Amino acid sequence: MTESVNNEISQRLDLLIRLTAVSILSGKQQKEQVELLGRAGLAAKDIASLVGTTRNTVSVALSRMKKATGKGKKTKKKE
Repeated sequence: MTESVNNEISQRLDLLIRLTAVSILSGKQQKEQVELLGRAGLAAKDIASLVGTTRNTVSVALSRMKKATGKGKKTKKKE
């Protein structure tokens, strides 16, 4: 495939992702939106773009979410 075809495919996939995210997130609070998109594996910068906030805000929210669920805890190795 040529580079222009790859770019076109990439743009269309991005649009589909955004449309899907908008439909899923409709009516939810920003915190819920960030959590859903984070669990879906989107990067902080992409979540920020979709939700309409900053990358830092998203990073902090995801960090807090991980701490609350116990996934962000550092564990000590037992000797």
